[in-house]
Amino acid sequence: MHKLTTEEMKRLTVEEFRESEKLPLTVVLDNVRSLNNIGSVFRTSDAFRVEHISLCGITATPPHREIHKTALGAEETVDWSYHEDTTECVKALKGKGYRIYAVELAHDSLKLGTDTVATDKPVALVLGNEIEGVQEEVMSLCDGSLEIPQYGTKHSLNVSCAASIVIWEVFKQMKL
Repeated sequence: MHKLTTEEMKRLTVEEFRESEKLPLTVVLDNVRSLNNIGSVFRTSDAFRVEHISLCGITATPPHREIHKTALGAEETVDWSYHEDTTECVKALKGKGYRIYAVELAHDSLKLGTDTVATDKPVALVLGNEIEGVQEEVMSLCDGSLEIPQYGTKHSLNVSCAASIVIWEVFKQMKL
C-alpha cells in the first residue's frame, strides 16, 4: 500500500472547480468567532462541492491570513457572501426555495445516521456561534434541526467538526 500522488488524486484546478456541478447545499455560519473554524468550513465545503457559504454577523470574511491557514485556498474556490443579519439571510434562502436546517440540539431534531434529511429541495445548514449556538430567532425560521448523536459527557462538538459531519451526511443522501 502507498499514499496517492497528486496526479493520482485527479484534483480539479480552480477553474475546473468553478465550472463543476455543485451540491445544492448552502452553509450558513451564524456569528462564528474562530477564524480557524471558518477556514475549516471552507475547506470541507470545497471537498464536497458545496455551492455557497453565507457568512453572517460577526463571522469574519476572506481575505484573511488566519482563515487561509485552515482553508488552504478553498476561500478562493467556494462561493461566499456576507450578511450582516442571519435572520435576513435565512429568510432570503427560504424565499429561494431552500429547506433550512439548524445544526443544533433541539426538540424533535432529526438524528443523523437514523433519520433522513429531506433533499427534495436545495438545503441550507445553519451552524451557530461556538458558545451560544444558533440564535433562537434563527431557529424559529428553520424547517427543522439536525442533531449529531453523541454518547459521552460533552454534548457539543467544535463547529467545524460538526459542519464536516453534517455536510458529509447531507452529501451522502444527495449524491450516493
